[in-house]
Amino acid sequence: MSDPSDDPSLIAGIPRDRLAAFAAREAKRFSKSRPKAAKALAKGAGAFLSGVPMHWMADWPMPHLPLIDKAEGAVITDIDGNQIDDFCLGDTGSMFGHSPPPVARAIRHQARRGLTYMLPTETALQAGALLTARFGDFCWQIATTATDANRFALRVARAVTGRPKVLVFNGCYHGTIDEAMVTLDAAGKTITRPGLLGQFADLSLSAICCEFNDLTGVEAALATGEVAAVLTEPVMTNSCMVLPDPGFHDGLRALTRQYGALLMIDETHTISSGLGGYTRVHGLQPDMFIVGKCVAGGMPTAIWGVTEAVAQRYEEANGKRASGHSGMGTTLSANPMQFACLAATLSEVMTAQSYAHMERGAERLSAGLAESIARHGAPWHVVRVGARVEFICAPGPLKNGAEAALAHQPAVEAALHMGLLTRGSLIAPFHNMMLVSPATRKRQIDRLIAHFDAILTELFAKA
Repeated sequence: MSDPSDDPSLIAGIPRDRLAAFAAREAKRFSKSRPKAAKALAKGAGAFLSGVPMHWMADWPMPHLPLIDKAEGAVITDIDGNQIDDFCLGDTGSMFGHSPPPVARAIRHQARRGLTYMLPTETALQAGALLTARFGDFCWQIATTATDANRFALRVARAVTGRPKVLVFNGCYHGTIDEAMVTLDAAGKTITRPGLLGQFADLSLSAICCEFNDLTGVEAALATGEVAAVLTEPVMTNSCMVLPDPGFHDGLRALTRQYGALLMIDETHTISSGLGGYTRVHGLQPDMFIVGKCVAGGMPTAIWGVTEAVAQRYEEANGKRASGHSGMGTTLSANPMQFACLAATLSEVMTAQSYAHMERGAERLSAGLAESIARHGAPWHVVRVGARVEFICAPGPLKNGAEAALAHQPAVEAALHMGLLTRGSLIAPFHNMMLVSPATRKRQIDRLIAHFDAILTELFAKA
């Protein structure tokens, strides 16, 4: 098959006019099936900036948003009565299903005892022991979001090393911390990401950007002596998934030790990898460990931990600082509702049995999508990390963030998303990510594969 990029009439192997016609038809189909949502939004959405409660909601590729009535397990029902198989699962926030029964019970139990009081509970102590048992021997802190957790952990990293900069990888995901909002220009220089709203500081003063899988570039950056920490996902997840090369993580660990930088592993997305995350499954040895989103079953919660050695260095630095605010912490973090949900999730939801079910389902999904892609001759590929699956509308595998950015095909992805949704399957809006939860059933996976194949049959039909 010739490279479809050589033909300007094609996009990701699909005729552009055919894609446009398909997208327009699916948008009409969506609107026709959701009149109640359209009417309600027209009446009430004006109270919100840009018409949405949170600005990322405007990124869904729909004529208008649906309004959700309820979600249970791996199914969402909207106010128009449409039942949707949910493979987005709150972009990982509900990776273990919507309102897992143990978490729902914990919420009901704690709600009668108070929601927040800035003091610990016995359940907090239980949660601490469960965190160590599940993720490793770290000294833990609780935050509300992974962005917060990363921000606080980076402050500790700078405090204990006395160094100003953080190394991140091009195209990385670490929430919305400033240090992650850098990229590489054409000359390979670290620059502030274009398009940041209200940005006035030069972020290259606090961050160095390298390409994922590039240990030579990492060593050159570490050799400057400016880097306090390397902050990385085990797998690149935010713009077409990129797997680590064999030996990359071992090399990263060796280099950070050689040059005195801390190694921070952010598992907010790669917690899909298996019990204990990618770190436990693959035996990584970070100095700092961060997880957010689904760790408390959907209750806004994140955790970050440091090794005993880093904890000792932190205590020394903290003891020497001037009195006053440390720049860390938020009032509602480590509240009793978080601990109730965290303990319930770690002990009853995030189990080996759950992950075994998720792995089987994700493998079934991955294989089905790959088979369809091959059958239709699409120049695409599929990547899986545990329960997380993504189809990428470009050849692969991808090696780094630059390649991942070029593989991103927004028009194709938006059309596919709409086509899947109108047929009853929801995937993540930002790229073609799907999650399999403990509540996801084979019939839901098979429906998604069938919907995907039907769409490709139309888009890749021979003229």
